[in-house]
Amino acid sequence: MDLKIQGKTAFITGSTAGIGYATARALASEGVDVILNGRTETKLQEAVQKLQREFPNNTISGLCIDFSNTKQIEEQLGRLPEIDILVNNVGIYSSVSFFETKDSDWQQQFEVNVMSGVRLSKRILPNMLTNNWGRILFISSECATLVPVDLISYSMTKTAILAVSRGLAQLTKGTGVTVNTIIPGSTLSEGAEQFLENAAQKEGKTKAQIETSFFTEVRSSSLLQRFAKVDEIANTITYMASSLSSATNGSAIKVDGGSMGGIL
Repeated sequence: MDLKIQGKTAFITGSTAGIGYATARALASEGVDVILNGRTETKLQEAVQKLQREFPNNTISGLCIDFSNTKQIEEQLGRLPEIDILVNNVGIYSSVSFFETKDSDWQQQFEVNVMSGVRLSKRILPNMLTNNWGRILFISSECATLVPVDLISYSMTKTAILAVSRGLAQLTKGTGVTVNTIIPGSTLSEGAEQFLENAAQKEGKTKAQIETSFFTEVRSSSLLQRFAKVDEIANTITYMASSLSSATNGSAIKVDGGSMGGIL
């Protein structure tokens, strides 16, 4: 299927691994020029070179920004070219009890998870509106409504993203620009892989057994009853970034394996 985005330029935050890298790869396969993002230059360049080898006919580059460093953000955003597709994917979390979560933890997660997308959208959206075409996508999480007790501060940021995204969508009324949110469920990212390995070693079980018990005991609401693959999430993001998704705006698209429940 031709998604009609060949020659577009995309910037994906937090894209040296996981959902972000899978999204960059999926967009590149559609002929999109991709700008990757990471916090460290070494890891960023490794990801850029890996993608360049796979897609030598695309323009693949990187922009090193730590979105917890406001000074660095201001310095680096000026290097961005005109962006057609913005994927606000970068996110951090701390898994601790509510009573042990410091004010600084709340502030840092809000700064990275929410304000990164706010600042980028503020810079990029005006040109999209002028060009009468653009796609802005925020990556939220099933935690936005499930709210695990050890991830309350993280969940707060993922809920806030929904409001920001919907509000920005209202600024695009009557144009060819759309703003939507993707809500992944439990996904087999590097972090999830590490969780499975650590738990398997600790409990003397296989990774498959740990995954089964996770969905039996912790995420029992999941209808998928397994971790989604990063490519499965990236496929939905890529479609929503395409010209074919033009009738969807201001929406929250679940890719949660049914974990969040409800009919909407």
